[in-house]
Amino acid sequence: MGETVSSARAVAGAVAGAMAGKEKIIYLGLRGDIVHPGIINIIREAEKRGRVLIGLLTDSAIVSHKRLPYLTYEQRLEVISSIKGVDRVVPQEEWSYIPNLKKYRPDGIIHGDDWRSGVLRAEREAVFALMKEQGGEVIEIPYTQGVNSAAFHEAIRAIGTTPDIRLKSLRRLLDAKRPVRIMEAHSGLSGLIIEKLEIETEEGLRGFDGMWSSSLTDSVSKGKPDIEAVDLTTRLQDLTNILECTTKPIIFDGDTGGKSEHFVFTVRTLERNGVSAVIIEDKAGLKKNSLFGTEVNQNLAPVPEFAEKISAGKRAQITKEFMIIARLESLIAGETTAEALARARAFVAAGADGIMIHSKEKSGDDIRDFCEKFRGEYAEIPLILVPTTYSRFTERELASWGASIIIYANHMLRASYPAMLNVARSILEHERAMEADKLCMPIKEIIELIPGGK
Repeated sequence: MGETVSSARAVAGAVAGAMAGKEKIIYLGLRGDIVHPGIINIIREAEKRGRVLIGLLTDSAIVSHKRLPYLTYEQRLEVISSIKGVDRVVPQEEWSYIPNLKKYRPDGIIHGDDWRSGVLRAEREAVFALMKEQGGEVIEIPYTQGVNSAAFHEAIRAIGTTPDIRLKSLRRLLDAKRPVRIMEAHSGLSGLIIEKLEIETEEGLRGFDGMWSSSLTDSVSKGKPDIEAVDLTTRLQDLTNILECTTKPIIFDGDTGGKSEHFVFTVRTLERNGVSAVIIEDKAGLKKNSLFGTEVNQNLAPVPEFAEKISAGKRAQITKEFMIIARLESLIAGETTAEALARARAFVAAGADGIMIHSKEKSGDDIRDFCEKFRGEYAEIPLILVPTTYSRFTERELASWGASIIIYANHMLRASYPAMLNVARSILEHERAMEADKLCMPIKEIIELIPGGK
């Protein structure tokens, strides 16, 4: 992604040549995901002042502060490069404009005046200071009235996505950020929360990157034990409810994957529906939930048998973007880190696109030990952690161990049960609903939460 070293030097040389010839270079940083009249206006204003150098933010620069763009960098590059008035486009690898301003030393940078407040205020001050130091100017253009980027994004989200775009988005996220933040969804409503919820932080907007379709929460929400009692067809009906009202990538909990002959059909079905990945665990026999640890029989599948299941799944998939991730249950079964690593090596060799390591220990020491040793052998293979029991560690800490994806595997369902229980108890105690009202959201709001519900 982005320019090569030689092309970067060529662009820098062209900028320097333009400056030597007294032709001004005006820098404009863009995401380029949605091109609206405000973008065209600011490009025209830049063109009036000199040659327009666009710093096109890469996926990794954007996802540090915003949601993953709908279009890939290459697609955005093609669009922006085709706009009249744009002289050159270079990648902006960071959210901040500062590195590119130092690299290309333009005569000016142009920006809408909406950055005088909000999360870009500190960036604005840094840009003014640097441009003053470099002898350049900062040009502020009045924000185009009648243009609401947030509304455009909401409108696009309401339209939905395609299976192909959703399928590819997890790999795009893994290329752009670490760690990827995934939350469990067991219904269309829980999926909508994950889809829409964002909070404002000093670093920008923070939200969930995708969803985890958990066999545990699927089973429990139906009042059934987590023993693979809910068949794939039934689970796909619930998954469809989530797919229809969301756009973010989905990782599917495939339990043990069943027989290899059956797993290949699971892979094709999930891939066809736009699911980004399936995770299967290396256990044999009747499944018992991992958080019971050695309190119940946790039988590990023979390595050659599970490796062949992974290979069969990889042979069955159609696209290169779909991921099959091997979930290691060695630590759950009381085995050593060394045994878990041996299994990881075998499963990676069999074609696994990632490794999930699981543990019920609260200290996190065994997970950290595995992560450090695994990363010592595999720098790029995605590593997935599920910090249900070792929940005191922050995402930043888990990422420092080598985590690529963090899954909050069952929290939405666990939160819903006590909430419903408290409402039901209140009604029983008071023989009316008035006291329970404060525990519930207004009916009007829940109706309006659903697109088209109003």
